Amino acid sequence: MKHNYSFRWCLAVSFLLLAPAWAQQGSNAALENVLKKMDSTAANFRTTEANFVWDQYQKVVNETDTQKGKVYFRRANHETQMVADITEPEKKHVLFSDSKVQVYQPRIDQVTVYPAGKHRAEFESFLVLGFGGGGHDMLKSFDVKYLGSEKVGNIDAVKLDLVPKSQSIRNTFQHIVLWIDPTRGVSVQQQLVEPSGDYRLAKYSDIELNQKIPDTVFKLKTTSRTKTVSPQG
Repeated sequence: MKHNYSFRWCLAVSFLLLAPAWAQQGSNAALENVLKKMDSTAANFRTTEANFVWDQYQKVVNETDTQKGKVYFRRANHETQMVADITEPEKKHVLFSDSKVQVYQPRIDQVTVYPAGKHRAEFESFLVLGFGGGGHDMLKSFDVKYLGSEKVGNIDAVKLDLVPKSQSIRNTFQHIVLWIDPTRGVSVQQQLVEPSGDYRLAKYSDIELNQKIPDTVFKLKTTSRTKTVSPQG
């Protein structure tokens, strides 16, 4: 169970059905506009970096755990790489590269490796949502619905609801809500909802696109005594 939770974590609602026809047409046009903007951003995507706040809500105990830090994405050698430097409440470094997720915990000086294996495509599909992934590419894996606009900070974000077409993915995430900056075509907020009612709400700020990120950022800063483990099952 712990392994499954970690797997889901590193892979770190519908109100338009009764809308009148003219409203549905407007929604379709608005959706098409934001998908095209995401396509344009994806075509020129090299890197993204941003500050984040991740709220993990657990319904059974009605508690929310919050993590803060900085996240980096880059496209290299035909794959998307991601690093999350978590600074609060405990320092952790998460790296997705070469078809595996590595979580380094400096406090215990240990790296836990989760091979993506056959789930690599799923990992990458979640990683690039709103960060380098094309808008129309989402339609291959998700049923996408336009939910209007909503203020996120000082941005009038476009709100999209994504339902995975794959039953196996729906077993992990029932649906995903994206808040997209319509000017830049990137995600400023995401909510990944599990069938249990648990969810992760991710908020991004100070987003920078296509800036030079040193290669050292995409390497774990381990020590000579670092222990490496790989959970089984």
